[in-house]
Amino acid sequence: MLKIHRFNCAGLDVHKNLIVATIGITDKKTHVTEYIQKDFSSLNYDLYNLKNWLIEHKCFDVCMESTGKYWIPVFNVLETEAKMNIVLVHPKYVKAIKGKKTDKKDSKWICDLFKHDLLKSSFIPPKDIRELRDLSRYRFKLICMRTSERNRYQNSMTVSN
Repeated sequence: MLKIHRFNCAGLDVHKNLIVATIGITDKKTHVTEYIQKDFSSLNYDLYNLKNWLIEHKCFDVCMESTGKYWIPVFNVLETEAKMNIVLVHPKYVKAIKGKKTDKKDSKWICDLFKHDLLKSSFIPPKDIRELRDLSRYRFKLICMRTSERNRYQNSMTVSN
């Protein structure tokens, strides 16, 4: 039997419009896990409902897979709770066994892997570093656009004699 590292944790299966959350609460004596599942939309008010739902169940350990850019708003909302331990995992580490996959089974699978500490966490820099990265990337994009427009202007002048 695998050792249980987290007796109250959650697994999130994140999609563009839907987040399926599973909380696994394990009894410390019997090691029997009770699962509570709920669906949330990816709209802001529902992300705050997700956070409040996790807090209601005293679940402060959360794991989700990094699906495209869809994980970012979820991470940002959950990050505002100081006690929340959010773990982001690469999808290849949480791939379920092939067969009848559903979102509910996937979130439960993520919860089980996280409960037994079988997942490797991705590095997420602190919020201020992430904001600085976004600004510097945007600045680089604007500089590239400026250069592109300059080249178009020069090309137009060349073609026009």
